[in-house]
Formats: sequence, structure tokens, C-alpha cells
Amino acid sequence: MDALPLTLLYLILLQTSLLTTAQLQDEVWKKATATYINETNASIITEGACGYGGVHKTMYGKYSAGLSTLLFNRGTNCGACYEGSPSVILTATDFCPPNYGLSTEYGGWCNFPKEHFEMSETAFTEIAEKNADLVPIQYRRVKCSRTGGIRFTVSGNAHFYQVLITNVGLDGDVVGVKVKGSRTGWLPMARNWGQNWECNINLIGQPLSFEVTTSKGRTLSSYNVAPANWKFGKTFEGKQF
Repeated sequence: MDALPLTLLYLILLQTSLLTTAQLQDEVWKKATATYINETNASIITEGACGYGGVHKTMYGKYSAGLSTLLFNRGTNCGACYEGSPSVILTATDFCPPNYGLSTEYGGWCNFPKEHFEMSETAFTEIAEKNADLVPIQYRRVKCSRTGGIRFTVSGNAHFYQVLITNVGLDGDVVGVKVKGSRTGWLPMARNWGQNWECNINLIGQPLSFEVTTSKGRTLSSYNVAPANWKFGKTFEGKQF
């Protein structure tokens, strides 16, 4: 075999190896701390900084957590799944805000650069006693197991279009979104907050397609998810990773 084809083969194998290594990095166990918040008034259950609203309806249920500043990363990790040890699987649905007036050892658990999970009560009691305060844990990023396809909930008006993306499998998070009408090409959307994505274009009367990209570089296109007569406030289901 000539030197040039051998060099190209080597580069392809090297790139594949590097990609595989990058995809495994999140699976390494790391150290963190955890507390829980009462579920009667917990935003991680009823709303959350990721914009999921009633997370029970979006399949995340009570196994949810607010992430500290470092882990939340301005909302980019919304929807990601984490395994805490002893074993419990959590979905990131909220932000645990810092409190720099308190020590990181008591009350300032979510201060940067702490790695901390503010769990739902249900999840916390699977790894510790309910009367425990701050507990050390080990965690790692894991693949998300979801039922059904990715869900797109549309809102806005003729001049402002927004879509909330939920139920994302595998990586769970979303780092890039494009939308396509029947009279447009693929249009990039900007993150508004959490997993709400926006663009300033009138898409009323056009069937809608979506392209979703995760932090691992996976991209999935769902064509004609919403029919031409779609309405604001409705949720439509696309493909799944």
C-alpha cells in the first residue's frame, strides 16, 4: 500500500480514537456533594431554570436535580443525566444558585467552583438518610434513557418564535438547534434560557422540521414534525437518538 493511503488511514483511525476518548470522558467517576430540597415547594420538580415547566409531564419525574454554577454551565447541561453513587439516576432540570455570603462548607455549596447536586427529596433518600445535611457523593455523566421521541413545544407569536426541547435521549442536553419551514432553509436558533430556543421569523402556516445537536456532536433531523396548521402552545414529537 502506498504511503499516502496509509497516512490517510492512520489519520482516520486517530480521529476515531480521539472521538471515542472524548465520548468516554464524562463517564469517569468524580467527587461532589449533595443536599435535597423539600418537594412541596421545589422548583426542580415544578418548574426549574431549564424551562421544563411541569417536569412530571416531560418524563423527568421526581428524579431531578439542580446543578451548581460549574455543572449548570449557563444552562448547557440542562437535560443531561447523571448517576450518583450509591446508584440513582438524575436529570438536570434546575440551577442551584451560589451564595457567596456563606462558606462553601455550610450554605455556599453551589458556589463556584464547587460540584454540587441539589436533589429532589425522592432521589436524595435513595443515597442517604432524610435527616442528613450535606453528604459526599461520587457521580458520573451517563446516557439518558427516554421513551418516545424528542418533544418540541412551540410558543411565541408571528414575530417571535420559541421552542422548548425535552425528552432528549442519549446525551440528554442540547447545544444547537435549527428550524426549517416549507418556505425556508435551515435557520439557526439561539438559546433563550435553559432549553428554550428562539428565532425572529414568521413560520406560521408552514410545516416545521427541527435539527438538534448535542454536546457529543450527535445531530438528528426530524422532518415535518409539526403540520402546516400547528398552533402555539402545542407539543410535537420527532425522532429520537
